[in-house]
Amino acid sequence: MQPEPCSCLLEAPRTMKIGLFIPCFINELFPHVAMATLELLESLGCEVDYPLQQSCCGQPLANNGDSKGACDAAKRFTAVFQQYDYVVAPSGSCVSHVTHHYDWYIAEDPAYQQLKPKVYEIIEFLQDVLKLEKLPKPVYFPHKVSIHQSCHGLRELHHASPSELMMPYHSRLESILKLVDGVEVLLPERRDECCGFGGTFCVDEPELSTAMGEDRIAQHEATGAEYIVGADPSCLMHMGGIIRHQGKTIRPLHIVEILTGRGAGA
Repeated sequence: MQPEPCSCLLEAPRTMKIGLFIPCFINELFPHVAMATLELLESLGCEVDYPLQQSCCGQPLANNGDSKGACDAAKRFTAVFQQYDYVVAPSGSCVSHVTHHYDWYIAEDPAYQQLKPKVYEIIEFLQDVLKLEKLPKPVYFPHKVSIHQSCHGLRELHHASPSELMMPYHSRLESILKLVDGVEVLLPERRDECCGFGGTFCVDEPELSTAMGEDRIAQHEATGAEYIVGADPSCLMHMGGIIRHQGKTIRPLHIVEILTGRGAGA
């Protein structure tokens, strides 16, 4: 009978190595969202690295027809992040650009094809990879929140069921907020309507973009919520600017701020 191997010689399980992708506007305007994402991943046992060589994913270049610039950005992203087990970001629109639109520019690059299935938006990653059923520490958030489903997250990352498909309703954001004590989750009347940001659309059509944002905020306010909660800071930024300009009391909040307990003082 063979003796049992010495426990000191058994190989310890390898820690999941995450490349943290922080889109440029989050780095400049919402560093607290980046820090909350880092804190959440590390609290769940992930080894997180923030490669300083990272830059813009190229979405603004693609939106404005700069195919060469968008291609260069895609190649840079692939080179910077290909070493990691997974790449995680707190921005649905940037992740959807990487996973759904890089094929326009570097579809034949084998390094990108290997990387693509490893790139996740943070809520996707928590639910699909980590299979999160409990937060690493209890979080109490005794507030009413209205869920904002951003367009890229809704239709490309399947954060929720689009109403036009006439299928049973589901929402990733609503589901994960069930792990938080005290929170009351509400939905606006038109649950998946665009806020009007649209990347460069808000620059090309500022009046229309603002009008759409005002309508969307009014729908969230009508729920009686104190916060508009979403997973895409670009939409929260757009609505937040209108809210501040008009002196409204409702506040935009990224969902990771709630999951880490950072949202209570927002």
